[in-house]
Amino acid sequence: MASDADLENLPGVGPATAEKLRDAGFDSFQGLAVASPGELSNTADVGESTAADIIQAAREHADVGGFESGAQVLERREQIGKLSWGVDEVDELLGGGVETQSITEVYGEFGSGKSQVTHQLCVSVQLPEEHGGLHGAAMFIDSEDTFRPERIDDMVRGLPDEAIEATMEDREIEGEPGDEDAMQELVEDFLDKIHVAKAFNSNHQILLAEKARDLASETQDDDYPIRLLNVDSLTAHFRAEYVGRGELADRQQKLNKHLHDLMRIGDLHNTAVLVTNQVSANPDAFFGDPTQPIGGNILGHTSTFRLYLRKSKGDKRIVRMVDAPNLPDGESVMRITENGLEPE
Repeated sequence: MASDADLENLPGVGPATAEKLRDAGFDSFQGLAVASPGELSNTADVGESTAADIIQAAREHADVGGFESGAQVLERREQIGKLSWGVDEVDELLGGGVETQSITEVYGEFGSGKSQVTHQLCVSVQLPEEHGGLHGAAMFIDSEDTFRPERIDDMVRGLPDEAIEATMEDREIEGEPGDEDAMQELVEDFLDKIHVAKAFNSNHQILLAEKARDLASETQDDDYPIRLLNVDSLTAHFRAEYVGRGELADRQQKLNKHLHDLMRIGDLHNTAVLVTNQVSANPDAFFGDPTQPIGGNILGHTSTFRLYLRKSKGDKRIVRMVDAPNLPDGESVMRITENGLEPE
């Protein structure tokens, strides 16, 4: 992370401007390097020409913005983490799990299990890497009042004994999986590492994404840095507030900016971003499944991975890979039980 002194070395950045940049979350050269002149101009109260100079200088310091070889891209991709769902068949569908530095979209009807996935990943991300986790903390932007700490309690207690033992050892909690006092301490420790914010409308949701960027930056040197950002659901407020075709363009523009804010958090902090999405029925569909995700092409193009959840018999759910840059389409089956997501 850059300090104030570092920022003041950039052209056109004095102490007052550096302070404004830091307050707005631009506390690293990387963050400045991927900003737009208009965004920086509004934030730091400087002209767009000066903002462009600041961004260009930050790009040189951060060494971003140029071409690199395919071998360099491969080396950089080796830093990407894979977060397990706790279901081998689904992880295989995802090529090993939910990727960091990517946006994974999960859409489906009410009751299909979208929020169950977000809760499970809030638990899984905290596990050691050898047990499918990323040894990190989670953020949860809650737009539909879906976060339930009681569900986290169920899922922590439902973890395999070996994962519980390894996590207890890492957190210096004395006891074993059958010890109620130790398990209660472990559950509370898991909950402490989940940062939840309730979004009251679309503007507040956009603001919370900026706050999430600040929190990811502040914790990047912690023992448990932020490695997961859940947004449940991404589209609920936008859908409710922008009604009718006349407001569609405004809605899509704001949604696009919001998605790119989320993407920036993933890229800069090696964080997995998972968003849930609502669906609507397409009345023109005479054949096949009429269920369509909200958000149109903006969301379709920005999401790296798109997964469709649908109900099956009893507690079973079908997980279908709809789109991925390097993975084939396919389906897998999982169950949603009291203990969380489990294999069929």
